[in-house]
Amino acid sequence: MGCKMEKVVLVLLFVLPLALADLRVGFYSSACPQAESIVRQVVQKRFGTDRSITAALLRMHFHDCFVRGCDASILIDSTTKKPSEKSAGPNFSVRGFDLIDEAKKSLEAACPSTVSCADIVTLATRDSVLLAGGPSYDVPTGRRDGLVSNPNEVNLPGPTLSVSEAEQVFAPKGFTLTEMVTLLGAHSVGVAHCSLFQDRLSDFQGTGAPDPTMDSSLVAKLKGICGNSKSNDPTAFLDQRTPFALDNQFYRQIMQREGVMQIDQELAVDKSSAGIVSQFASDANGFKKSFASVMVKLGSVQVLTGNAGEIRRNCRVFNQPK
Repeated sequence: MGCKMEKVVLVLLFVLPLALADLRVGFYSSACPQAESIVRQVVQKRFGTDRSITAALLRMHFHDCFVRGCDASILIDSTTKKPSEKSAGPNFSVRGFDLIDEAKKSLEAACPSTVSCADIVTLATRDSVLLAGGPSYDVPTGRRDGLVSNPNEVNLPGPTLSVSEAEQVFAPKGFTLTEMVTLLGAHSVGVAHCSLFQDRLSDFQGTGAPDPTMDSSLVAKLKGICGNSKSNDPTAFLDQRTPFALDNQFYRQIMQREGVMQIDQELAVDKSSAGIVSQFASDANGFKKSFASVMVKLGSVQVLTGNAGEIRRNCRVFNQPK
């Protein structure tokens, strides 16, 4: 039995990497040498007028990769006859699709039917991370676009999960606890709607009182944002000090009980993750290196390569048979 199991393990170790064999840095160097520079220029242009685009692209990339893998299925538009992932609740506030459209239009003009929408999302996210002060890193390309986009498959980690519950979502995708804590460092940029944390401000878990793990001055500040706005569901920065910079300030803040969303604060409170948070809080370069590594790994989740899937001509719709 032991020998048989060992053979199975060896076979798995040999076979699994083959799925990623066609992903490589510089995949388009011959077929479309200007591909990465075209995407970079589009991102730079947008970042110049909207620094929040980094958070938007990080969210889009994560929401795409965690459903069917990084196959651009999140980009497909819903129709009256067939809903797509965009119609799932967690994706209602995902944005930045027009940026992907702009990059795709330029790429189709330069290299028709060559660069996948999945690679555009991955490259655009990488470029936006650097512009926000995050790490510079190379990403392998060669992804293909998926042929399915089903809203019923959208099952993403919510903001009220405990660390152990969140682990149960990340582990099947191949991420360790440290990598999960690293990925959640993306909350160093971006905002959250008040509806996602409102209960922490006044009636945490039905207690009729604020979440005791949240700093009282932050509670007061967020009450002002959420309670006095004319918006139906206003937003607050997840990082209250450097909201447009992808840095390790997020970890310092949650150590000071200044996490806006419950899952963020849980990272600093839970014994299993508190040490990781402390390490990142004191080591800015260490966090950047870890973030670069985990973003490359995220972009490799369940990718389609070779002859699988397709190269969409329009990122919002599947190709029609010629």
